[in-house]
Amino acid sequence: MRTVGIIAEYNPLHNGHQYHIAKAKENTGADFCVVALSGDFVQRGEPAVYDKMLRARAALLAGADLVLEIPVPFATGSAEDFASCSVALLSALGAVDFLCFGSESGDLDLIQKTARLLVQEPEGFSPLFQAELKKGLTWPQARSAALASLGLMTPKEAELLNLPNHILGVEYCKALMRQKSSLAPVTIPRLGRGYHDPQVDREDGAPMASASGLRKLLKENASLKGQVPPKILDLYWQQKPLFAEDFSPLLNQALLLYSQPEAGAKGRGYQRFEGVFPDLARRMEHLLLNWEGWEGRIRQLKTRQLTYTRVSRCLCHLLLGITAEDMAAYRRAGFGLYGRILGFKRQAAPLLKSIKANSSIPLITRTAGSDRLLSGPALNMLRTDFYAAHLWHCVYWSKYGVSLKNEWNHGLIAL
Repeated sequence: MRTVGIIAEYNPLHNGHQYHIAKAKENTGADFCVVALSGDFVQRGEPAVYDKMLRARAALLAGADLVLEIPVPFATGSAEDFASCSVALLSALGAVDFLCFGSESGDLDLIQKTARLLVQEPEGFSPLFQAELKKGLTWPQARSAALASLGLMTPKEAELLNLPNHILGVEYCKALMRQKSSLAPVTIPRLGRGYHDPQVDREDGAPMASASGLRKLLKENASLKGQVPPKILDLYWQQKPLFAEDFSPLLNQALLLYSQPEAGAKGRGYQRFEGVFPDLARRMEHLLLNWEGWEGRIRQLKTRQLTYTRVSRCLCHLLLGITAEDMAAYRRAGFGLYGRILGFKRQAAPLLKSIKANSSIPLITRTAGSDRLLSGPALNMLRTDFYAAHLWHCVYWSKYGVSLKNEWNHGLIAL
């Protein structure tokens, strides 16, 4: 029995994702596909457009056999944290053989070469990297420029290191190396529109749209017909989308709350939240009463060096109460501290049996009683997952007047 793992957000799932699942199985000869899926908030530092249960069902309909949740502190983390937790989770199941990811280059040798360089951190890299940051480059740009300056990458290779899927691919391979994981990496060239490309073509034979393009359509209340598999399009009719702007009142409330001297056990300040460094905290304090929505807050705070996504992640951590102290504890404990199953196909019984026999982490199938399986950082992280889901559902109810099944009553998806 062979099993391939995929790390995904499916925000929302589209034709390209279904293609990826099919090619992952085909290229590895896998009998089963396990998807590690972001929950109700995603790595861009925003709420998912659809809740995790609907997106998990979409993954199963698109060809996945088992879907597990990536805990929200890491699902909303940096590329390195996101990859480290996802790889740890899939590796700990003891039944996954391959990790398959998309990349703009499709060049696994280059991705692994880059990962190996960054894991070993060549002599002279750190000062060059810091110097490039001081020039105003973003973190990915500074990293690729430093490697090119050392003569360790060609300009063309360094340019690839700035592309979104390539960046994640490098982080996945870094995590595999650092964790000495037995998962074998496999990459598939990305087809269709670029990761951030908002353009959607309606003509037959046009490039597949990106998730960014589909989120734009959803904001415009336009149809996704032709862009997602028909059975998944039917699924999307069952729930309306949420966007970052829908969380603006809660974000502004959190900014006000944590600006107060008495806020939190550790005293004042935004700095205690994951990713918020002193200069950003000062900007947040200075602009606190200049009211804006979610996207407006990001525009207020971003700089040439500080990207939109990084600011959004910081605001998301503040909204969800994820502190730097929490994250340090989760990393020390091993990143993937439990495997929370969202859904499965009944035909995947051999896979489930193998995971049950070989997993080195607790498996969560029911919310009730989970506190008896976990303790310490693992239990704290799971409770943060619950909080994030219920916050998403609260905003959904506020916007649409509809209550969705919550963490205590939704149960597992079984197809």
